[in-house]
Amino acid sequence: MDILQISGIALTGAVLAVVLKQKSPPMAVLLSIAVGVIIFLLVLGKIGAIVDILQQLSERADISTIYLGTLLKIIGIAYIADFIAQICRDADQGAFATKIELAAKIMVLVLAVPIVVAVLQALLRLVP
Repeated sequence: MDILQISGIALTGAVLAVVLKQKSPPMAVLLSIAVGVIIFLLVLGKIGAIVDILQQLSERADISTIYLGTLLKIIGIAYIADFIAQICRDADQGAFATKIELAAKIMVLVLAVPIVVAVLQALLRLVP
C-alpha cells in the first residue's frame, strides 16, 4: 500500500464526510474514525519493519532494549494521542482533544524520566 492509495482513501473519506456532515454529523464522525482506523491498519506493517530495524541498530550499538522499548512506547503514545485528538476535533470537541494531548505529554514525561536520570548519572560519572 503506497501513499497514493492511502491518500485516495483519505480523500474519498473526506469528501464523503463533508456530504454526511450536512445530513448526519454523528455518521460523519463515525466515518472519520473508520477511515482513520483503515489507514492505521494499512501502515501497521510498515511500523513493524521500522521496529525491526531499530532493534537491529540497538543491538549493534550495544544499547539496552529497555531504552528502545521506552522510545517505541513514547512514539506510540504520540501517534495514538494525535490520532484521537484529531477525531475529537473532527467532532467539534476541542476541549477533549486538548485534554488527550495533555495526558499524552504527561505520560511521555513519565516514561522519559528514567532515561534522563540514566544520562545524568552517566555524565556525573565522567566529571571528576
